[in-house]
Amino acid sequence: MLKAKWLQFLRNGAIAFLVIVSPLLGWSAGTPADDAMAIIPGAPLTAQDTNYDATNILGSWIWAAQTFDRQTCQFWRAFEIPTNSPVTHALLVMTVDNEFTLYLDGRALGHGDEWRELFEHDVTHLMSAGKHTLAVKAYNSFSYAGMIFGLQVDFADGNEMEIKSDESWRIVPDGTKRWERKTEARDNWPPATIIAELGGGPWWSTPTRMDRMPTLEPIKLLFWQTGWFQVTILSVCGFVILISFRLTAQVALHQKDRRLLQQERERIASDIHDDLGSRMTQLVLHGEVALNELPPTSPTRPQLDRICEESREMLSRMDEILWAVNPQRDTLRDFTSYVCDYVQEFLKPTGIQSLFEIDPEMATAALDLPLRRSLLMAIKETLNNAVKHSEATELRLLIHVRGEVLSVVAEDNGKGFDPGASKARGNGLANLTQRMSEFGGSCAVTSQPGKGCQIAFDIPLPSLRRRRWGLIWNSRLFSRRFGAAKPPAVETQPHVRPAA
Repeated sequence: MLKAKWLQFLRNGAIAFLVIVSPLLGWSAGTPADDAMAIIPGAPLTAQDTNYDATNILGSWIWAAQTFDRQTCQFWRAFEIPTNSPVTHALLVMTVDNEFTLYLDGRALGHGDEWRELFEHDVTHLMSAGKHTLAVKAYNSFSYAGMIFGLQVDFADGNEMEIKSDESWRIVPDGTKRWERKTEARDNWPPATIIAELGGGPWWSTPTRMDRMPTLEPIKLLFWQTGWFQVTILSVCGFVILISFRLTAQVALHQKDRRLLQQERERIASDIHDDLGSRMTQLVLHGEVALNELPPTSPTRPQLDRICEESREMLSRMDEILWAVNPQRDTLRDFTSYVCDYVQEFLKPTGIQSLFEIDPEMATAALDLPLRRSLLMAIKETLNNAVKHSEATELRLLIHVRGEVLSVVAEDNGKGFDPGASKARGNGLANLTQRMSEFGGSCAVTSQPGKGCQIAFDIPLPSLRRRRWGLIWNSRLFSRRFGAAKPPAVETQPHVRPAA
């Protein structure tokens, strides 16, 4: 404060010196009053308008009841803009000895750190109808402290409202949270204390300059910034998370049931092999022993021979059932190996040569039991038709995986036929198409008289799609997690020719 008095003394002395010397030097100097007005730029009216004085709307210098160095003082006041008349102009001027931050409805409007200057804010666009909150966070570095404030609001109907710094302001205790936004004062917030009137010492009666602060516009909230939209998004996200947890739990339960089913299939396959298989083998051996002990002319010999043949056929059928039931054979490699063996054994008595063309990259692809069974039955029916009607000498079997589709093609070099005429007669080709359509696949028959026949089966493999995109319900991932046994490696068939 002593420094400020010395500056004021030097300033007044300099003005007096200019008034005396300027006529001698031919200078024109204004009066002290004119000089004081000239250093107040940035007012709503021009600086030369002698009717304008920003100090007219100021109140008194206020502070807390006690003043001390390095003190923070928090001022609060609420006011209300009526709804019956719009605001045409609103001007706010203030300063604090020594520093301050001004808030309106919790929004920081500006900052100042020079008590000799007056800071002006045009808040016209912020004065909407309703209740508002003024808050000032002031700081005193040492010695005297005070805040002086003035707000004038002009309405369209000619009325005006003034808010000045006086005892209506409240002092907010330190540590109060979100006090800048509160619309009601608490009982423990004491009123402000008037330290000095405007122009009273140790402060100025006229500021050294007027600082016009940037004009702020109302904050426009876009629809995605509104509370209802954010609550809606959070609700949708929470709903999606709950649904995801529920689906994950269902998938985990489904995989657990699948694992238990595979274990039960393994047990059934083991029981069939160990119990029924051994008993059927003993039955065939006993029949062959009895058949050898009978004389060649015995009338029971043909019947006993037929019993042995039917028992062998049952053993062969039982091997097929065991292959279908065993979950360790649920891969394309096992399916391909079994089909090649079956085709080779089936065509051996017919004299038709079998050739195989197998895709080497299908070893890890899974093939479920229903699909394996239907595809095997379709291949069997294709072989039966080739043996009965084609008169072929060679049959080629091609098994490939193209993307997510399994392709099985059977070609022969027989006499061929007219597919249209065959459909009219209603042979087994319609059954092949129906079997493939049950799994979303297709069956294409290509043949001409004298040019052989080609039957192609195309079946989508969901297991490849799940494995490729890494979905959580991937059965192979869950089988590893639950410790399911890996399918054993299958040796390459001796008659299998790799794809070109």
